[in-house]
Amino acid sequence: MLEQPTRQDRVQRTPKVRREASSLVICEELEFETTGAPGFHDITEDVCAIVADSGVSFGHVTIFSCHTTAAIRINENEPLLLRDMARTLRQIAPSNAYYEHNDFGRRTVNMNPDECANGHAHCQHLFLSSSETVPIIDGRAQLGTYQSVFLIELDHPKVRKVLVTVVGS
Repeated sequence: MLEQPTRQDRVQRTPKVRREASSLVICEELEFETTGAPGFHDITEDVCAIVADSGVSFGHVTIFSCHTTAAIRINENEPLLLRDMARTLRQIAPSNAYYEHNDFGRRTVNMNPDECANGHAHCQHLFLSSSETVPIIDGRAQLGTYQSVFLIELDHPKVRKVLVTVVGS
């Protein structure tokens, strides 16, 4: 019989604890004009600049999209991979498929004068996220070597709002 390793055999813990009396919360809104969809917009520099300007040395930063057809994800900024990910999103929910959301003859909820057929964008968003949270240690967002923060446009080009909230001390 094979012996299973204990949890202590598999995990090395490195505590990063800082006790300070005061904490700080900063929220900044960014606006981006996106291009076609799916479009991957690297916003890493903007997020890291907000973290650096905040003065927070230990905490976390949350990046939040204020939209249901624009997502926030962390991934690698490599051109061929971005093309692969865009193709995957188009395969998951193609823009030319039928979506009840796009049937404006039947739909009566959340309509506006410039409503467009974007059911595919909402369905693609189901597989993504509205936000990401990254730890801050020693005043820097702890992104891995190849990690970038992306605003992902799933709909047509438009101005998008992203909230960046830094919490810590």
